[in-house]
Amino acid sequence: MLTLEQALDAVLTQARPLPACERPLEAAVGSILDEDVAADIDSPPFDKALVDGYAVRTGDLQGPEPRLDIGEVITAGRVPARPLGLGEAAVVMTGAPIPVGCDAVVMHEKTRLEDGHVVIEETAVRPAQNLLARGREMTAGSIVLSRGLLLNPARLGVLAAVGRASVRVVPRPCAAIVPTGDELVEPSEVPGPGQIRNSNAIMLKASALQSGADAETWPIAPDDEKPLRQALEAGLRWDVLMVTGGVSAGQRDLVPDVLASLGVQCIFHKVRLKPGKPLWFGVGPPRSNRGGSLVFGLPGNPVSVLVGFLLFVKPALAALAGKPEAETPETARLARGFRHRGDRPTYHPVKVLRDAANSPATLLLEPLAWSGSADLCTVAQADGFAAFEAGDREYGPGEIVGFLPMR
Repeated sequence: MLTLEQALDAVLTQARPLPACERPLEAAVGSILDEDVAADIDSPPFDKALVDGYAVRTGDLQGPEPRLDIGEVITAGRVPARPLGLGEAAVVMTGAPIPVGCDAVVMHEKTRLEDGHVVIEETAVRPAQNLLARGREMTAGSIVLSRGLLLNPARLGVLAAVGRASVRVVPRPCAAIVPTGDELVEPSEVPGPGQIRNSNAIMLKASALQSGADAETWPIAPDDEKPLRQALEAGLRWDVLMVTGGVSAGQRDLVPDVLASLGVQCIFHKVRLKPGKPLWFGVGPPRSNRGGSLVFGLPGNPVSVLVGFLLFVKPALAALAGKPEAETPETARLARGFRHRGDRPTYHPVKVLRDAANSPATLLLEPLAWSGSADLCTVAQADGFAAFEAGDREYGPGEIVGFLPMR
């Protein structure tokens, strides 16, 4: 049985970035940029006003409250018809080009009109005040975004500003979710004797979407080889296939054998971990345009599913998307003592508290009363999981433990 570290290393060895492709900007948010992007024009393409007011020549502003003639009116989208005359002020709107000869803009609120002239009430108007010079943001040919950046809304705005309608990125992974088990019914149904509602599928889809992947769920596959094979075969067309249930050692746990019959290579089965020991991982046969699907056989209990996703599937999705390696594992302090019993590393649900007495940034973990891997209600009140090492041990208040956040 592999340790958690050995299992994660085996997963990440198989999780290579997906082939880059061109995507429209609307579909590129959250993706990793796979090219250097240069500006096609200067931005701004002209010297422009940053406020509504009057474009002036600072050399004309002599003495207290200088009076200037009012010249042309320049609105955004128009260009000045002529240079600024001596002793003259041009009316300008925010974003409008300023006329030649102007070296400052005075805000409308710091002026007044008298007898057809504008009186400048502001003292000490400085050259370049309230102006943005041509090319101040970017110059034509300069690199504005570098390969490897995560495309957030601001960076997508920059791409639009340099004339790009599409961009080359490492695409978001696509994940298929196949819930299995004769005991499952859909959430809208009332369970019969021996049945339970399918909570795993929506939980996995939401987790995958929150991790930046595209995801779809399949109808529940029964514990019957033929329909199960059809569902898993369809799921192998996706970058990641997550199967819930059917991976333990019972007579109706058919998933490993069916996957093997479809050409999926088993990399490992079972991890020294609680909850989630029966985890199964393999790689499907190569697809036409990329490598084989990464296949995760997750146990049926919902908390095992969630912990398995956070520890293994989420890092794999990040690697497929070309994102940087995972951050250093987090740690935090226990808010109270805790007694751990068990021969496997255990992830126990906790609430996060803030230690205001010492530092608002210090995390304190409050272990919750938990009934085990089927107790999803308690986990729904948690902020994450404290990681306790294998072995029986009494942990004291303030001891440092690993922390697996649910975010």
